[in-house]
Amino acid sequence: MKALVLKSSILGPYSSSNAVIDSVVDSLSPETLIERDLAATPLPVLTGNNVGGLRGADELTEPQQQVQQASDQLIEEIQQSDTLVIAAPMYNFTIPVQLKAWIDLVARAGITFRYTENGPEGLLTGKRAIVVTTRGGMHKGGDTDHVTGYMQTVLGFIGITDVEFVYAEGLAMGEESATKAIDEAKQTLKRLAS
Repeated sequence: MKALVLKSSILGPYSSSNAVIDSVVDSLSPETLIERDLAATPLPVLTGNNVGGLRGADELTEPQQQVQQASDQLIEEIQQSDTLVIAAPMYNFTIPVQLKAWIDLVARAGITFRYTENGPEGLLTGKRAIVVTTRGGMHKGGDTDHVTGYMQTVLGFIGITDVEFVYAEGLAMGEESATKAIDEAKQTLKRLAS
């Protein structure tokens, strides 16, 4: 099994989502692992000046070339992987901008999805994703949980429909609650990743 591990927390060594993911990453062989920290090494954000790099124009400006090259590399990492382990901490009820930048670069018409008479069709099939989502409060299954539905939708859009979630909630509700939630999330991730 080859795994692509994506971290997106801006908290670095203080990140709960990183702590959960690292509990599994440490047991993986470097030969079977592609690891990317989207906060430590930020990706280009799409703008009006560079988005043409994803649309297949013949002559690209330098910013468009940079976006196209980044997108090509990120898509290749997915193609090389069997399983994606994605950290998606909840920031203000949604995902970090760093993870959104990754999504914007991998959701690419004609390459990772296409439109058909029956609607969109994802092209990155046969892969599995495990999304680790950490939250300060309790949101799972409620109206304020925009992370779960969004991640399931966007991954399915590019063809990854086998998606499982690992939750660590109540992290801002006291040390005992946080410790228990992190420990349970680590155990769940280990079980799913084995």
